[in-house]
Amino acid sequence: MGSPFRINLAIIQPVGYVHSLGFLDQARYFRHQFRRLGAEVTLSKNRLREDSLNFVFGAHLGFPAEWQQRNPCVFVNLEQLGVGGAQVTPAYLELLRHSSVVDYDHANLSAYASDPEAVPIISFGFAAYLDRQESIPLEQRPIDLLFIGSMNSRRQQFIDRIEATGVKVSMFDKALYGPERDDYVKQSKAMLNCHFYASNRFEQARAFHCLSLGTPVISERTPTTYPSAAFEDSVLWLPDGQMEGYFAKTFDQPGFFDQARRCLAAFRCADAAHDPLPSYAVLLDFAKLVFGRLRDAQGSTVWLPRSIHIGSGRDYRPNWLNIDILERAQPDLLLDLAKPLDFPLERSTCMGGTVRLEPASVDLIFANNVLEHVPDLPSLMTNALTLLREAGELHIEVPHEKSLTAWQDPTHLRAMNENSWIYYTDWFWYLGWFTHRFEISDFAWLDESANPCAQEQAAFMSLVLRKIATTAQERTGARVMQADFGGLSEDDVAPPTVQANSP
Repeated sequence: MGSPFRINLAIIQPVGYVHSLGFLDQARYFRHQFRRLGAEVTLSKNRLREDSLNFVFGAHLGFPAEWQQRNPCVFVNLEQLGVGGAQVTPAYLELLRHSSVVDYDHANLSAYASDPEAVPIISFGFAAYLDRQESIPLEQRPIDLLFIGSMNSRRQQFIDRIEATGVKVSMFDKALYGPERDDYVKQSKAMLNCHFYASNRFEQARAFHCLSLGTPVISERTPTTYPSAAFEDSVLWLPDGQMEGYFAKTFDQPGFFDQARRCLAAFRCADAAHDPLPSYAVLLDFAKLVFGRLRDAQGSTVWLPRSIHIGSGRDYRPNWLNIDILERAQPDLLLDLAKPLDFPLERSTCMGGTVRLEPASVDLIFANNVLEHVPDLPSLMTNALTLLREAGELHIEVPHEKSLTAWQDPTHLRAMNENSWIYYTDWFWYLGWFTHRFEISDFAWLDESANPCAQEQAAFMSLVLRKIATTAQERTGARVMQADFGGLSEDDVAPPTVQANSP
């Protein structure tokens, strides 16, 4: 038997953007179905793998198109597109038009697909992995009606009409996702679903999760709402015009709980009658074809990065080479740039590829709050100088020594001030540098929110060091100050052979 087909489910999350966690529910469901089909599946944040087919969730939040050059991708569209739908960027629609896509609703395809038959359509159903604990009986749950989702005027008016009947609709005052949100879902008698967009498509990507947790879903239904078969008998539908009567006379009554339990049971049964596994089997075959086609087009290449991020973790930078010394930061490459290294250097990456670091090949290196942690800073700066092309830039942000940020981290080894750069600019010969050095091309004081400020309010320093060639006068000065004479040639031209005179 061959090795399992590899799939990486990548959720795009801009730095600090909590709502990307909303894609966890759908990504876990994809993982469940693909594993049922024997695939090897990983789940990642912002990280693409070269040795897997990457199913990308949330690409509308920003996805560098060139990131596909090394990483085979299929984009999972969960946005409502087209007339009355989400206002996504032209760049996102362009990305979908020229990429492989999987969608959850045929109605979205007219917005981007030139050949709708080429876009696999999937649906969501009962997620057995969520039904593992005894739940509180519906009648005993402390939350009457829970609403989850973004708010707009349409939804607010809908909720106001319900609350006018005397039913309280509970909402989160801060964003909650994952198991933390699920704890509240399991304490609710029902979850309320109402449409955000005028397109009125059923939000199955949210409803399946709540139903699988054992919480009934009460949903708005308009003439243009077309749920898949698994939800027809599983959701408590509110036909337009009957909402007030339903919440005034039916909700939270004995008959309501009996009907709600029948709906939950129907959703479990629907998984047998309408098991979406066959559609995921088709999707898996599609994935294998896409992976083979893209890998053939890309060929077996070694990555020569033009941008390097010294660090990883929460501020991982897509399409950069993210380097870190900690495996838990999930970098592209585990490497300590603060140790003496010989370049060129070729290594296997953590993402299933190969990277080669060559001298004078990199345009930009970014080190955000890194230098204060590094034991051997001269080695790191020397390696950065070696890797950068001439006029390449090292962007640095560090705490200022007089601010509270300078020593708040227990791993800080040094504090820095405006004179901390003089060895890398004016006194470069102390470090053994000769042909090149850095110059400061930009400098700014930043406050605790990383905004420009006066020096008196500074918590951080931000600067750009540019690699430049040393002048003839600077190299002469270096020959004077260094322990040797600056790497003079050995003058190893062979002297002429002296012929001995014959007797």
